[in-house]
Amino acid sequence: MAIDFNGVHYPKSVILHAVFFYVRYAVSYRDLEETMAERGVAVDHATINRWVVKFSPLIAANAQARKRATANSWRMDETYIKLKGKWTYLYRAVDREGQTLDFMLSERRDLSAARRFFKQAIGTNGVPDRVVIDKSGANLAALQSVNVILKFTGTGRLITIRQVKYLNNILEQDHRFIKRITGPMMGFKAFHSATATIAGIEVAHMIRKGQFAANCLSAFQQFAVLAA
Repeated sequence: MAIDFNGVHYPKSVILHAVFFYVRYAVSYRDLEETMAERGVAVDHATINRWVVKFSPLIAANAQARKRATANSWRMDETYIKLKGKWTYLYRAVDREGQTLDFMLSERRDLSAARRFFKQAIGTNGVPDRVVIDKSGANLAALQSVNVILKFTGTGRLITIRQVKYLNNILEQDHRFIKRITGPMMGFKAFHSATATIAGIEVAHMIRKGQFAANCLSAFQQFAVLAA
């Protein structure tokens, strides 16, 4: 879906460059404000923040719809993101090749959150053949509840669940990119802005991993295509 940039006071290309640079590289808003000023664009850091929060989720929705097909063997785990001085939980899943499947920020790490994540991920990617998780009882119970639904809806197959920590090493490595970008942000102040910003970071990471058909384009060009 094409994203509407009507009503903004800067060219679309300027906005997309600012958003992409922020979610792809470990910079603060004030650093980016200074960098853009050096290139002749006078925009304050609060405006860049509004751009990131507004446009990142829209681009992320397009990214989910346009990413390459992923494998049916998943790795799922959570990592930690600081919000208002407290830790929140970023649920993430990749396939066996390390391709991003889905992500969800949650204020809690419990059965309800795990269920919401699997419902979202399956809605976007379909039912997997296998899911590898850690020893989390909440994640196990959430997948078991998914299997109960699959059994009673008559889909004909259930998800194989494996709790093998070393098989999730690929996901643990994948978390590092996200944490490296969020580190200089010094913690988020609001849940909705954290969710929006992380969506943009995940898209930049998906581009980095070659999850879109337009690999002949630069990373920024691919990001811009997702806004078209």
